[in-house]
Amino acid sequence: MSDRETFPSGIPCWIDLMSSDPDKAQAFYTGLFGWTAGTSGEEYGNYVTFFKDGLPVAGLARNEQPGQPDAWSVYLSCQDVSATTNAAVEAGGRILAKPMKVGDQGSMAIFLDPTGAVIGAWQPDQMTGFGREGDEGAPAWFELSTRDHDTAVGFYEKVFGWKTEEMSDAADFRYTLNAPFEESSAGIYDAAAHLPAGAPSTWQVYLAVGNADDGAARVLELGGTVLREPWDSPYGRMAQVADPTGAAFMISTVK
Repeated sequence: MSDRETFPSGIPCWIDLMSSDPDKAQAFYTGLFGWTAGTSGEEYGNYVTFFKDGLPVAGLARNEQPGQPDAWSVYLSCQDVSATTNAAVEAGGRILAKPMKVGDQGSMAIFLDPTGAVIGAWQPDQMTGFGREGDEGAPAWFELSTRDHDTAVGFYEKVFGWKTEEMSDAADFRYTLNAPFEESSAGIYDAAAHLPAGAPSTWQVYLAVGNADDGAARVLELGGTVLREPWDSPYGRMAQVADPTGAAFMISTVK
């Protein structure tokens, strides 16, 4: 278990869900993880913050983009969101949301990396990021599945200052960490041979549960879908699931 108060530049610091049915999403995630929810009000578009044991762990907003599937997004911490966005463009990214100030909470921007994955940047002020990670009901890992591994690695090194380390360079499994192993919090997976035709590069969120099998069963009870049944990996037992409107995420057993 880890409670967090500060975020070094470049590491994942926040996640939020864009949902076409926020009420249904709120019922699902509070039922699955025991989260509580607080709404910001109209000034911030009725943005919902989820809490675990009183600490913020994730956000929820209405998906206003027609034809855009519901999805989780990952935000990486930065010291200067405008400079980070400029660096992203110089490194081949494309701006989706220009840098903007979010009250006294911080500033954000969203862009596509050169491999087509959506990634956010967050410059903290009063809100530094999620207050807990790696514990049951909290974010546990973050992973980019991409068709262009080398381009993705270069982008995140240039834009977010990642000091990457190769975890595996085997022909059938290439995986790069965002920092030396013991300090890592995210990875880039070479999924070129595994992504379905037409599927974009995507960031994937791992949320910790007490037991992946029980978690998958609870997903079904709450109206979600199990996309891949629980399996054992060298890093714990996990499953790929989706909420009732199709937003996919991973659940993993707390180590």
